[in-house]
Amino acid sequence: MSTTDTTDTTAPAGDAELDGPAADDAVVMTVSDDAMATVLGIRDQEDDPQNLALRVEITGSRGAEFAYDLSFEELTAAADDDLVYAVGDLKVMVPAATVDRLRGAELDLPRASAQGGLVIRNPNRPDPLAGIDVELTGELPDKVSQLLEQAVNPALASHGGYATLVGVDEDNNVYVTMGGGCQGCAASAATLREGIQRSIKDAIPEVAEVIDATDHDAGENPFYT
Repeated sequence: MSTTDTTDTTAPAGDAELDGPAADDAVVMTVSDDAMATVLGIRDQEDDPQNLALRVEITGSRGAEFAYDLSFEELTAAADDDLVYAVGDLKVMVPAATVDRLRGAELDLPRASAQGGLVIRNPNRPDPLAGIDVELTGELPDKVSQLLEQAVNPALASHGGYATLVGVDEDNNVYVTMGGGCQGCAASAATLREGIQRSIKDAIPEVAEVIDATDHDAGENPFYT
């Protein structure tokens, strides 16, 4: 399948013995009851389902969100540093490089009943500046505008959105509005806080705070309904 708790029972790679509840710190991604029923229904159609784990890997990013690959893998195929844990009757396998970026996520069904498949609701966001060399020059407003144009807005473009600098006050607080697919978006506040704010403050240390000045009540986002 592909898309796109007091006892520590985290198993080493290849260990199929995962009876009992997993420790809280081992469960990096929870699974809703509805998603569990769907996943187990698919898994049980496979050969030897009890020896299969749902492998969840972050493969990259699509704009302001991570991209995922979900598949069923044999427990014996786990790498030495894979995290393997149990959620109810489901074994979950997470590659080491994905663990921190997936921590706190939930596997669920889409909120829109007509939409099929599975969704991962992840509080973490990719870094828009990862792998990008941005040269910023001029005064503080100039640097922020360059950063938005060169790094942040290309990441938001996949959601039909963009961010615009409104201004900078005397305390070096930066005011930004979000438009297009980001205006009126239920996820835009998290996108700003987790993505844009971090990117601006990391790249321009003199920035005090990044403040969302968008009137979200005035917009509708066709990508998040």
